[in-house]
Amino acid sequence: MIEISSADNPRYKLLARLLESGRERRKSGLTVLDGVHLVQAYREHVGTPEELAVSRAGLQSAEIRQLLAADADRALVLTDALFRQLSTVATPTGVIALVRLPAARTPGDDIGPCVVLEDVQDPGNLGSILRSAAASGVRDVLLTEGCAHAWSPRVLRAGMGAHFALRLHEHCDIAAFASRYRGRLLAAVRDAAASVYETDLRGDAGLMFGNEGVGLSPELVALAAQRVTIPMPGGVESLNVAAAAAVCLFERVRQMTRP
Repeated sequence: MIEISSADNPRYKLLARLLESGRERRKSGLTVLDGVHLVQAYREHVGTPEELAVSRAGLQSAEIRQLLAADADRALVLTDALFRQLSTVATPTGVIALVRLPAARTPGDDIGPCVVLEDVQDPGNLGSILRSAAASGVRDVLLTEGCAHAWSPRVLRAGMGAHFALRLHEHCDIAAFASRYRGRLLAAVRDAAASVYETDLRGDAGLMFGNEGVGLSPELVALAAQRVTIPMPGGVESLNVAAAAAVCLFERVRQMTRP
């Protein structure tokens, strides 16, 4: 293992840039995973990280030592002070992995049930939606250019490993996708006549959700075969987009598993 005690170390500076800059991540084709759970999920579903960085305090963790056992030659040991500067959370996890971004995907003709996201910009919301999609058994998520970068450290952390169970299609032209999609696109909006609980969500259905502030654009709503809404008898104006997506995705699960 290589020990690093200076913030001027080139390998440390690369980690710092990747954590701070989406441009650096896209340019280098690399991103970072913060925490044991994410690193374990990556190993299980993808393979070996390019590099591991651990804090001195992290070396006391049995889980982190187990991660290092297989990849000690790829590991950097940082002082606790340096690691705190990299950490994406208030209490540092003790381990960060440097991993390669997956190749860009263009939606093919094999997409069945899916989630379509338009300009979802909050990393926490995006990660939560990806987690719900993976948990509900949906495999494909399409994101417009205005969405947060799906492979940013904050989205990865909110997704809790969901990324590795999904096919993510970023910077999608949804109109082009809609023209060849074999299923039905359903637009989740506030004022639809049809409740999501009364709508058939089974089979090849694409659930569309929009920006946190303005929802789906009229252009994307026009592509939908049907508009659906979540009844809110409590009088609240709207739901958080991640909560709305979870409600719809698990209503689909309920419909598929009911007798």
